[in-house]
Amino acid sequence: MTNNEYTLDTIRMKAMQKLLRVTFLSGMILFLLIPLSLRGANHVKIATIGAVPPHLDLSQEPQLLVEQMIAFWEKELAQVLPDHPDLIVLPEACDRPAGLDEEMRFRFFRTRGKQITDYFSGVASKHHCYIAFGTIRQMDDKSWRNSCILLDREGNIAGVYNKNFPVINEMEAGIKAGTEAPVFQCDFGTVGCAICFDLNFDELRMRYAAQQPDIMLFPSMYHGGLVQAGWAYSCRSYFVSAVSSRDLPSEIRDPMGRVVATSTNYFDFTVATVNLDYCLAHLDFNWEKLSALKKKYGGAVTISDPGRIGSVLLTSEDETLSVEEMVREFEITLLDDYMDNSRAFRHKPGMME
Repeated sequence: MTNNEYTLDTIRMKAMQKLLRVTFLSGMILFLLIPLSLRGANHVKIATIGAVPPHLDLSQEPQLLVEQMIAFWEKELAQVLPDHPDLIVLPEACDRPAGLDEEMRFRFFRTRGKQITDYFSGVASKHHCYIAFGTIRQMDDKSWRNSCILLDREGNIAGVYNKNFPVINEMEAGIKAGTEAPVFQCDFGTVGCAICFDLNFDELRMRYAAQQPDIMLFPSMYHGGLVQAGWAYSCRSYFVSAVSSRDLPSEIRDPMGRVVATSTNYFDFTVATVNLDYCLAHLDFNWEKLSALKKKYGGAVTISDPGRIGSVLLTSEDETLSVEEMVREFEITLLDDYMDNSRAFRHKPGMME
């Protein structure tokens, strides 16, 4: 081979390598530009732990209590980490021991500072998962908030929600009420938060219903009963509760309000995989369309009917075809669109008394 031939072959090889790099990068950019909702099945593994804070020797120095709380959560998290969850949800005010009176509580909080947050951050980073947990935290102006902190897969804070409706005793003790209803973006979808007593207030629920996060997180010390299902359905969201109780379950509910996984009297945790590529549709005007959808896509689409409410949950099980594309193909009217159409029709001339 002559030097000229060698040079030409080298040039061709480098040109081909450059072309392949450009093609790969272009493909990656296009992939990232495609909305998550158009990528097909979106399976997310969720763990919730309803652990009850331990009763420790409160005569110890607060720093020893902090260290023992970290050891407690290390043991609790060890129950779910082998499943490699994408998201772990922990209860309200989960980073304090049981039995503290008000004075001891705030003394503990000041000593604790960010130590337990830093511990959770390390776990999130090491295990490449999101962690949402409830905590009482002090602000720069020395006031207090009852918060849910969401950590991302690198252990960074992805968002903070402040309890909008603390109970009166909390506010009397110096915890201020939050005013925002934020929705946080995760790599698998969006999440919103409500804490304990928040569940009773429709004005907060309606703010989240307008945003429709993929998942609502509910760190709490009370269960809420049937209200949980109402929030899930109203917000069109999966609903994950982490209730600090052995008697009350921590649960994962689907957007129809149905329990898909729950803790038990034997195990204070549960883990389940959910598919966030979903939507809700009413049965009216959709019966034939839904039949045609199922006939064409078979097992690639799930049509789940809870019964008695006239709407169904559609989920794409196809890795490359989203439920949005399926719905568009068959011109299926979604639940919220059907309700809006009904409102609009009601206002047509002659439709109201």
